[in-house]
Amino acid sequence: MARTTPTHRAPADPDTTPPGAIVVTARPTWAGRNFLLLTGATVISGLGNSGAHIATAFAVLTTGGSATDVGLVAAARTLPLVLFLLIGGALADRVPRHRVMVAANTLNCVSQGLFALLVLTGQPQLWQMAVLAALGGTGQAFFAPASEGMVLASVSGEHSGRAFAVFRMGMNGANIGGAALGGALVAAVGPGWVLAVDSACFALAGALRAFLDVSEVAARTPGGGMLHDLRDGWREVASRRWLWAVVVQFSIVNALIVAAEAVYGPMVAEEHLGGAGPWGLAMAAFGAGTVGGALLMTRIKPRRILLTGALCVFPLALPSAALAVPLPTAGLTAIMFGTGVSVEIFAVTWMMALHQEIPEEKFSRVSSYDWFGSLVGVPVATALAGPVQDLIGRSAALWGCSALIALLTAAVLCVRDVRTLVRREAPASAPSTAPPPGAPATPTTAPLQ
Repeated sequence: MARTTPTHRAPADPDTTPPGAIVVTARPTWAGRNFLLLTGATVISGLGNSGAHIATAFAVLTTGGSATDVGLVAAARTLPLVLFLLIGGALADRVPRHRVMVAANTLNCVSQGLFALLVLTGQPQLWQMAVLAALGGTGQAFFAPASEGMVLASVSGEHSGRAFAVFRMGMNGANIGGAALGGALVAAVGPGWVLAVDSACFALAGALRAFLDVSEVAARTPGGGMLHDLRDGWREVASRRWLWAVVVQFSIVNALIVAAEAVYGPMVAEEHLGGAGPWGLAMAAFGAGTVGGALLMTRIKPRRILLTGALCVFPLALPSAALAVPLPTAGLTAIMFGTGVSVEIFAVTWMMALHQEIPEEKFSRVSSYDWFGSLVGVPVATALAGPVQDLIGRSAALWGCSALIALLTAAVLCVRDVRTLVRREAPASAPSTAPPPGAPATPTTAPLQ
C-alpha cells in the first residue's frame, strides 16, 4: 500500500473541521499499525525466502547431488514443520503470538545464515544441509499458526476480504522479485549469497514484528493444558465438514505440487530449459499471477466463497502437465501465471471462510490443524519423488501428479457444505465490534502457506 502523503491524519471531526478543508489520509481506515507492520515484515521475508527455495535446490545440485538428494533435503525441512505444527498452534493461543513469531524468525535467521556459510566456504555435506533445513522447518512450524492468527485479528470482518487480498498482494509481490532475483543470483554468484540474503531478511522481518502493538489484547488464560487445547482445536475442525474436506484434499494436493516443483521442476529446468534463470522466471510468473488474483479479489466479493475457491484449484494440475511435456520456457511461464491467479482466488476465499467461521481465540490451534493436514504428505512425497522417477520415469510421475490433483478437486466439490457456504455481510446498522485500527480483534472473528 503506497502512502499518498508523508503524514497520516485521523479521520476528520465534522464539528471541528473548517468548511472546505481537505482531509488527507495516508492509508485506509482498516489498515492499522499492526496490519502494516505484518504486511511489511511479510514482504521482506518473502523477498528472501522465495529466492532461498531455488538456492537450496541448486546448492544440493552443485555439490553433485541427485534428484533423490534434493528431495531428501526438502523432506528434512518439511518433516519437523509437520511434527511441531500442532504444538505451535496450541502455544500461539496461550502466549502472545508476536513473541512466538519473533522467536521463530530468529531461528530461521540463524539456520539460513549457517547454511549460507557452509555453501560459501566449502563443500557442504548432505547431512549438514538436511539438519539446517530441519531447523528452518521447525521455525516455520511455530511461526505459521501465530502469524495467521495475528493477520486475521488485525482487521474487522467487513473489510476482511479486501485486507486479506492486500496482505497477500504484498506477500506475492515479494515472491515475484524474490524468485526472479534469486534465480538470477544463483546463476550469477551461486546459491550461497542468496541464502545469506534470506538470513538478513529474516532478521529485519523479526525486528519489525517485535514492534507489533498487543497492548489491547486481553491476557490469555490457558485452560486444561496443551492436550486440552489440541483436543478443542480438533473438535472445531471435525465439526465443520467443509473444513476437514479441504484439508484432506490439500494433504495430497500440496504433496504433489511440492514434489513436482521442488524436485522435478529444477531437474527439468536444468536439462531442458537452461538452468536456474528460466526456472526463476517461471516461479516469478506464478508470483505475478498471484498479485493479479489478489487485485481481482479487492474488487469482487463472491457470495459462495468456498465454491469459488474450489473451482480455482483445478488449474493447479497444469504446471505438472507442462513440466511433463516439457513445454518451453514461454509456455511454462504463461501456465504458471494463470495458476497464480487461480490459487490466489482460492487462498483469499479460504481466509475469508476461516475468518467468518472460526472464533478468534481458537484460531491458531485450528490453523495448526489446517497446516498439519495440508503438509503431512509433503515429506513422504518429496522423499519418494526421486525413487518414483527412477521407477516409472519423470514424465509419467508428473502426469500422475496432474491427474490426481484434478480428481481430488472434483471429489471436494461433491461435499455439499463446500458448494453452499456463503459469505455473510455485517448488518449495515449494527455497531462495529472491530477494535481500533492496529489492535487485534476480540473473540468474534475467526491461513495456505
